[in-house]
Amino acid sequence: MMGAYAGFFLIALLGGQSAPLFAGVVGTIAAMCLAGALGVVVERIAYAPLRARGGKSANARITPLVTALGMSVLLQNLAQLFFTAFPLTYPRLLPIQHTRQIIFVTAVTVMTALQLLVHRTWTGKAMRALSMNMEAARLMGVRTGRIIAFTFIIGSMLAAVGAVLFCLDQSQVYPTMGTTIGTRAFVAAVIGGIGNIPGAMLGGVLIGIIGELTKLTPYSGLQDVLVFTVLIAVLLVKPTGLMGRAGIEKV
Repeated sequence: MMGAYAGFFLIALLGGQSAPLFAGVVGTIAAMCLAGALGVVVERIAYAPLRARGGKSANARITPLVTALGMSVLLQNLAQLFFTAFPLTYPRLLPIQHTRQIIFVTAVTVMTALQLLVHRTWTGKAMRALSMNMEAARLMGVRTGRIIAFTFIIGSMLAAVGAVLFCLDQSQVYPTMGTTIGTRAFVAAVIGGIGNIPGAMLGGVLIGIIGELTKLTPYSGLQDVLVFTVLIAVLLVKPTGLMGRAGIEKV
């Protein structure tokens, strides 16, 4: 949501429809940078103190989740305070068919780059190690603080580019837009398989196809109901998701 607002103001500042290519590309990149900086600020303010406190209790796993919910509410209210609750319409930089082609190409490119980063670089290996066992990764020389901050930067930048592309297609940005998009993104990741990047994209494509097909029926208002029905069906048949793998955990 914050990335979408940043993209809206930056694209308008850079010329918008008078210079669509320049404004779109530069505005999106600048919005990604601002979102990455915001991600680092959120991590340092909300999450770093929790890690410093440590703890092995059940609350240690619940607290970050509650913190994430609190930060989302805070950002929504800040956006409503600064930008008002009225939806803002993105400028139409290109015809809708060209915009959707750009969205598809960008999504595939970003997915490929993220897959290579996570699975083909030392930083990606450190990220995966931290997700499995933070203490063991620290003992192996991984600078956990830097890797976590870098992960927040990457996640926030990807959220920004997704938000700008979504708004260029759907045309509006408003303070609570992140709730709906975030829920569907989570469902897509679960359907595809948590931890599997191509699987998450496959889940997103599947949700998109379901949504578009539902709009062609008299039950277009039940789009989310059908999406969650598919989620339940996938989890019943394959709990790890369509492309997820069952892992063995030593306890």
